[in-house]
Amino acid sequence: MSSASYRTTPVATSGMPPAIPFIIGNEAAERFSYYGMNSILVPFMISNALLDAQGRPSPMTPEEAKTNYHMFVTAAYFLPIVGAILSDAIWGKYRTIMALSIVYCFGHFALSLDETRLGLCVGLGLIAIGAGGIKPCVSANVGDQFGDKNQHLLPKVFGWFYFSINFGSAVSTIMIPYLLDRFGPRVAFGTPGVLMLLATVVFWMGRRAMVHVPPARERFWADLTGTEGRRALMNLLVLVPFVAMFWAIWQQNFSSWVVQADKMDRVIFGREVLSAQIQTANPVFILIMIPLFSYVIYPALNRVFPLTPLRKIGLGLFLTVVAFLIPAWIESRIVAGERPTIWWQILAFVILTMGEIMVSITHLEFSYTQAPPSLKSVALSIYLLSISLGNAFTAGVNWFIQNPDKTTKLQGPDYFLFFAGAMLVTAILYVFAAKKYRGKSYVQPASAH
Repeated sequence: MSSASYRTTPVATSGMPPAIPFIIGNEAAERFSYYGMNSILVPFMISNALLDAQGRPSPMTPEEAKTNYHMFVTAAYFLPIVGAILSDAIWGKYRTIMALSIVYCFGHFALSLDETRLGLCVGLGLIAIGAGGIKPCVSANVGDQFGDKNQHLLPKVFGWFYFSINFGSAVSTIMIPYLLDRFGPRVAFGTPGVLMLLATVVFWMGRRAMVHVPPARERFWADLTGTEGRRALMNLLVLVPFVAMFWAIWQQNFSSWVVQADKMDRVIFGREVLSAQIQTANPVFILIMIPLFSYVIYPALNRVFPLTPLRKIGLGLFLTVVAFLIPAWIESRIVAGERPTIWWQILAFVILTMGEIMVSITHLEFSYTQAPPSLKSVALSIYLLSISLGNAFTAGVNWFIQNPDKTTKLQGPDYFLFFAGAMLVTAILYVFAAKKYRGKSYVQPASAH
C-alpha cells in the first residue's frame, strides 16, 4: 500500500485513537528489550564473561564499567536528533521507526553472538543508533494520533505510554539478570533481541490504523529556522540543563546502585535476589504510582495550588535530592563494615520513582505540546537530549575521579553526596528559571472524517 493511502490526519473523535494499542504494545516489547539488555551491562562488564580478542576473561573495573555504560547511554540519547531529522524532514515517522528498528535488532544479536570487548562495542553502537534514532519518533507518533477533539486524553495516554515502558522494564529486569546468571550472556542478550523483533512486527501490524503525518521536507527547515519554531525550541532548551541533572541521578540505578547492592544484604521475604534485579523496584513502583498520581495525588495538590507542568518538574527535582541522600547513608554504613539491608535502597527507589513521575512524564508531554506540528520529533529529541547530557555528566565524573592505582577521588558516601549536592543546586536554580518561561501549546486539528 502506498503512503498516500494512509490517513494523514486524526479521526474527529472524542475517544481513543485506534492505533494506540499497537503503539503501546510495540513500546512495551521494545522497552523490554532495551531495559533487559541495560540491566545486565554493568554486571557483564565487570565479570569474567567479558572476553578479550583472544577469548580470555577481560573484566572491567567498576569505575571503567560505569564510565562506559554512561557513555553508551549518552550516545543512545544524543542520536535522537538524527532520528528526528530523518523523521520530520525526509522519511516520516513510520519509515524511520521501521528502518532503525531493524538496525536495533542487529545490535542485540551482535551482543548475543560475540562476548568480546569488540562485540560489546559493535552491539552497543548499533543499539545506540537504533534505539536512539526511533526514540523521538515513537513518542511524537503517540501525539500525532490525537486531534483537537480528543487532545484532553493526551496526559492520560502519555501516562499509559509510560506505563507500558515500565511494564516491559519490570518484567525484563527480573528475567534477564536471572538468564545471565543461569545461562550466560548469549541467552541473556539474545532474549531482548527476540523481543525487539516482536516489537518491530507489532508496529508493522498497526500501520493501517495509524495516522501517518507526512514529512515536512522543505517546511521542516523553514520552521526550524523561522522565528516561531526557533523560539519554541529555544524555550525547551532552557529546561534541558535542569532536567539533565535529574537524569544524571536517575540513570545510576543501573550503575552505582547495582555496584552498591552487591555489598548489601539482598534477602527479600526470605529469598536472596541478584544485585541487578533490584532495579525492578523502579518500574514496579512506576506501575503503581502512575494511576495514583493521575487520579489521587495530582487532583489533591491541584486543590491546594495550581499544579502546572513546570511546578510538577520542580517538585520532582527536589524529591530526587532526597532519593540520592539515602544511598549516601547506605554507603557510609558499608564503609563502616556493616551490610545494610536492601530495603534501604528500595526506599530510595520509592522516592526516586516519585521524582521520575513528576519530572520525566511531565517533561515528555510538555515537550510535545510546546512545538509546532512539523517539529514534534525535534522537540522530543530535546527531551531526550537532557538524558544524554545527564549521562555525559555522570560518565565524565566517573572518568575524572579514577586514580592510576585503581582508587577514586570520591570515596564511599562522598560520591553520592556530590551528586545529591549538585541536584540540590540545580533544583534551586530551576525555580528561578521556571518563573521566566514563556511558551505556547500546539495540537494539530482533526479531520472531519
